[in-house]
Amino acid sequence: MYLDRYDRPKWDNYFADLSHVIKLRVLKKIQQILANPLKRHLKHGLPYFVEEVGQYRVVYKIDYLENAVKFYFVGDHKEYEKWLASRE
Repeated sequence: MYLDRYDRPKWDNYFADLSHVIKLRVLKKIQQILANPLKRHLKHGLPYFVEEVGQYRVVYKIDYLENAVKFYFVGDHKEYEKWLASRE
């Protein structure tokens, strides 16, 4: 699978707001996700997966037709709760 983080324009904004140290940790987690993308579903009925990076959450989908992992959100737990509420 390959990385398609530009599927959603907001990803760049979420990622840009992170500190340099957190960006490195998130990039390491993205590499792990790409190696083994099937993880924990976000919530019942939502097509997203979520991974934790300390207090931060990375939300993504797997697009099997394009053989791609598409990233949608990264932020701390409080931001994650707001993002999740906007999807329900």
